[in-house]
Amino acid sequence: MADLQVSIGALKMKTPVMVASGTFGYGPEYAQLVDLNQLGAIVVKGIASEPTKGNPPPRTFETPSGLLNAIGLPNPGVEGFITEYLPFLRQHTVPVVVNIWGRTIEEYVAVARRLSEADGVHALEVNVSCPNIKEGSALFGTDLDAFTRVVEAVRAATTLPLIPKLAPNVADIGAFARAAENAGADGISLINSLPAMAVNIETRRPELGNGTGGLTGAAIHPFAVKMVWEAARAVQIPVIGIGGITNARDALEFLIVGAHAVAVGTASFTDPNTALDVTAGIADYLDRHGYPSVDALRGTLKWER
Repeated sequence: MADLQVSIGALKMKTPVMVASGTFGYGPEYAQLVDLNQLGAIVVKGIASEPTKGNPPPRTFETPSGLLNAIGLPNPGVEGFITEYLPFLRQHTVPVVVNIWGRTIEEYVAVARRLSEADGVHALEVNVSCPNIKEGSALFGTDLDAFTRVVEAVRAATTLPLIPKLAPNVADIGAFARAAENAGADGISLINSLPAMAVNIETRRPELGNGTGGLTGAAIHPFAVKMVWEAARAVQIPVIGIGGITNARDALEFLIVGAHAVAVGTASFTDPNTALDVTAGIADYLDRHGYPSVDALRGTLKWER
């Protein structure tokens, strides 16, 4: 049987399949439906320094093969997360990756420092790419200098494995990947949702209360594969592929173009066990094709330009 274990810096995972931030709550929401201990890691919803309410409804809208969302990163704040959710997560063996965000660099640093003191946090995913808030996070993700300053500041504030989550709406994803590596990141994750919009033609109003939002789901998968391929070619640190995974085939594409691990997002809404099904499918593929491990498959794309 093939070895499914992977590492992102000091973050050790029994499988390469994580669940993506924003789609799996904080863990308890899925605990009655999924064996959490069989996941590679849980990446929890974004945490800020203080509680945040998020955007006005409606917050989601279905599109062909996709989902528009403008949730707005509602969260209980870092102290609320530590008090309300970490005790539950510590009861499980699955690694916990906390997605963090802020409106200023100082907020990112404060959250990173506090979580570094908390028992049960195994890594930080630095959200500098959410398109659904009007200040802070999204701006840092598309300005290379600001992005670098955020990653450097958070790196100085924590010894936890650090994984910046990259924005897809940039001209050169490789430049941002290299900036993350040079700033001390242990890995990178991509892509975040694509900025998008839908309009109700009868009311002539946006379908989302926020006006615009982020597109996720199967519709973005081919775009995500290209971005992951470009990022993986640009850096030596591990890459986590995210975007439109609905089955093992989708995840395997990410691994073949160079990703060390993957994260299942929107598909968990329709089938909470998607991540476990994807894991089983990867294991079957490795065995059928004679690969001894996930690492042996990684980056085996047979085309070079």
